[in-house]
Amino acid sequence: MPNAADIVVVGGGLVGLATARALAAATSDLRITVVEAETGVARHQSGRNSGVLHSGVYYQPGSQKAALCVDGARKMSSFCAEHGVAIDHTGKVIVATSPSEIETLNALEARGTANGLAGLEMVDEAGLREHEPHATGIQALFVPQAGVVDFSGVADRLVSLLQASGHEVRTGFDVVAIDRSGSEYRLTARTGDQVTAGYLVNCAGLHSDRIAKMAGADPQVRIVPFRGEYYVLSTERSPLVRHLVYPVPDPRFPFLGVHFTRRIDGAVEVGPNAVVALGRHNYRGEGGVSIADIREMVTAPELWRLGARYWRTGGSEMIRSRSRRLYAAEARKMIPGIGPDDLRRGGSGIRAQAILPDGTLVDDFAVQQSDQALHVLNAPSPAATACLAIGESIAEQAISAMA
Repeated sequence: MPNAADIVVVGGGLVGLATARALAAATSDLRITVVEAETGVARHQSGRNSGVLHSGVYYQPGSQKAALCVDGARKMSSFCAEHGVAIDHTGKVIVATSPSEIETLNALEARGTANGLAGLEMVDEAGLREHEPHATGIQALFVPQAGVVDFSGVADRLVSLLQASGHEVRTGFDVVAIDRSGSEYRLTARTGDQVTAGYLVNCAGLHSDRIAKMAGADPQVRIVPFRGEYYVLSTERSPLVRHLVYPVPDPRFPFLGVHFTRRIDGAVEVGPNAVVALGRHNYRGEGGVSIADIREMVTAPELWRLGARYWRTGGSEMIRSRSRRLYAAEARKMIPGIGPDDLRRGGSGIRAQAILPDGTLVDDFAVQQSDQALHVLNAPSPAATACLAIGESIAEQAISAMA
């Protein structure tokens, strides 16, 4: 017989776990089960990002990203302090290396101020070197609220809290079918195990569009996997970076460009870039090439429209992905002392990027409701930072829909 729950959350990443925690806090009489395809939680976007605590400086005032990031960063800081998870509010600099970037940098300062960030500081080259002695640029914005977090530690603590409250987190539950019988959803795993629930919350990240279709919904977006590849600075060169050094982002894209992050473990990461992956689990050096995923992308009109618009930028990213020399050249724009031999191959992550039918990249969070279900179809960066606030928002929508 299948295990029964009142609410099933599909996806054991940070957003799924935070949503389950928020649901548990708001509905003490309901049974909640989280199902996760992998053998552990936070194995994809949640555990393979750069570990940065974002501030909210990038996001359009009034957007969900802006509100949830600022609120989420505060909640994350409190959560880590309460539960002993490693966090460090280091601050970061966003560096303009050419006059053409100054206008965007000024716009970021205005956005940050509008989003309620205090202490933002615009500095010249000398001021930049006070924060990052080995960085170079003509102007920079210092953002004191930014930092780094052990997000895998956050996920593990969320699991412990859910289990201590009597709820279930089932790993190794790779959903292959969802059937609706009366008022219940029946989820079947590849192993044959089953879970039934009266309400479904889809936080499946890279597979959120597919889970939505299994549940009978018509997702208005398609997920395209973008792989971000990291390098790590050699031990000898890691002192060149104190904390976080970011470029001025290209406003056309929801990516932040190649940046430097001194992670919570002390290693200095360089990256990521952004290339279309040949599979939703196609991590660098780990295989994961999927013929089915490639076929789906090749036949997707959304991706062709996206490619027609940004083929030049996409081509440059793919070339740089294959060249340590070109990657180092990009990094050297902000930290001149870095050469190809200073870069060691690091990990990689895959971002679940939602694309609209016209080929437009979805830049904000996207949630779609269907019958007795709620689907999180786009939860890009800063979703890790904002997960606790996102979880509360999703839980509120789900509880309202169940009423």
